[in-house]
Amino acid sequence: MDISEVAQRAGVPASTLRFYEEKGLIASTGRHGLRRVFAPDVLERLALIALGRAAGFSLEEIGHMFSPEGKPRIDRQVLADKAQDLDRTIRQLTAMRDGLRHAAVCPAPSHMECPTFRRILRAASSGALEAPKKRAPKPPPKPRAA
Repeated sequence: MDISEVAQRAGVPASTLRFYEEKGLIASTGRHGLRRVFAPDVLERLALIALGRAAGFSLEEIGHMFSPEGKPRIDRQVLADKAQDLDRTIRQLTAMRDGLRHAAVCPAPSHMECPTFRRILRAASSGALEAPKKRAPKPPPKPRAA
């Protein structure tokens, strides 16, 4: 498939495909004239990249999820860690949403007189409402000696 067909079928711009190729996430199999050509399995790889991005993985982290041969090699602990990060983010966002909903209908004369709003302010000033810091990606596991 040429780059325009891959872009259309994957729903990403050709510039994204070129960027992913530059980062080593996908590889073209050659050229047809001036256009890059890709093997059909690139669509599955792009789907895995899209899933990783949707889950919040960086491109570097996603890159570590493929073997040098291009086959998926996903560390289950990395997935479990990301799920934990998502749980933490969900709890934070849920608390923020509930607090904002309360503040929107709170009968207190001012938000500063509302105990719930004051708790939200304290949480914000303590950093409890900040998004989790990005951890450096773990290097891929080293092959075991036979």
